[in-house]
Amino acid sequence: MNRTPAAVGLGATLLLGLATAGAPVTVTGDAVPFYANRFAKLPTARAMTNLGRKLFFDPALSASGSQSCASCHDPANHFGPPNGRSVQLGGRRGTSEGSRAVPSLMYTQNIPAFSEHYSDDDGDDSVDQGPTGGHTWDGRAQSAHDQAREPLLSALEMANPSEHAIAEKLRHARYAADFDAVFGVGLLPDDAPLLRAALLALETFQQDPKLFYPYTSKYDAWLRREVALTPQELRGLAVFNDPAKGNCAQCHPSAIKEGAFPQFTDYGYVALGVPRNRALAANANPQYFDLGLCGPLRTDLADRTQYCGLFRTPSLRNVATRRVFFHNGVMHRLVDVLRFYAERDLRPERWYPRGSDGRVQIFDDLPAPYRTNVDHEPPLDRRPGDAPALDAADIADLLAFLRTLTDGYGAVSAGLSPVN
Repeated sequence: MNRTPAAVGLGATLLLGLATAGAPVTVTGDAVPFYANRFAKLPTARAMTNLGRKLFFDPALSASGSQSCASCHDPANHFGPPNGRSVQLGGRRGTSEGSRAVPSLMYTQNIPAFSEHYSDDDGDDSVDQGPTGGHTWDGRAQSAHDQAREPLLSALEMANPSEHAIAEKLRHARYAADFDAVFGVGLLPDDAPLLRAALLALETFQQDPKLFYPYTSKYDAWLRREVALTPQELRGLAVFNDPAKGNCAQCHPSAIKEGAFPQFTDYGYVALGVPRNRALAANANPQYFDLGLCGPLRTDLADRTQYCGLFRTPSLRNVATRRVFFHNGVMHRLVDVLRFYAERDLRPERWYPRGSDGRVQIFDDLPAPYRTNVDHEPPLDRRPGDAPALDAADIADLLAFLRTLTDGYGAVSAGLSPVN
């Protein structure tokens, strides 16, 4: 069985489609889409990828001069955080603490644009999955192109004060001449097209399949019928798929669909009621709450109270190599994540603090009016005294299975370095 190539981002796809077709397409007007070719030269995929790689690893693009995209999205850690910090440091001096855990940039190539009403159930448009898609934890970036802009301007990340400031850095970069070579002469003096070119280059680099969606895990090899899973790994897969036990596949589909290998996410949103991370600087203010879809970083859905506390479901590919979990980075071991799912409602005292009255403060990272948004699908459907949906053996089996989702299996078995 051969892997079906995954789709690349919208901007890269359409712009590269123009490159394949031949002559540039001239588009005029203020409302033209960002991916329309408005450059003097039609860029090639290889040229944009090479330029995007230089941009991705350039710390000079940050206000501090010490932070690049790769500082938080480390290739050696599957383009996720380089350490076990709940959140990463950034800002003008490189000392400001972020408010959310850094997600991996791998396997994001098929994320759809955000929609409040999404249907992708074998062509049945009557099935409304609800809020789905978009990049970042709250989906506010509609594409990889938009997502690349976010950290450049965020005060807690690369902290550029304006798009003009970014353009000035690009004009003085050691690779500035590459913009003329890739996109045509005359690009550098004008802020808007220069920044657009840089974002397209970053987006195209992040569509490099060898780096960002290689499908080289043991599970992928098993799907190709190249290797066998161990009995424990197979038991873990069964628990993963079982709606009455792990029920993981409900949000993290594990099966091949329409010839495409699974991404292990449905791109949907859910409120899990994870404990408040009191180690975060933002949470020192007891009135501060990160409500995901309804704020504070996303503002257009602030009035949709039914969305408060919902965050996008991440892919589980390479999850066993992560050291930070959930949007607030409150957990640091995968086994604790699985135990939380098994015990959240059975033994809440293990996960939540007690108030001054001695009562356990469940769902303490959500204001009381929004706690009804918290998910109660299995295995999160128990009450104290019930039998857990997952026992210790199930958790051990799940861990064994989740380790099969780590890329680089083929390279390791061949005595080579893993593909990162």
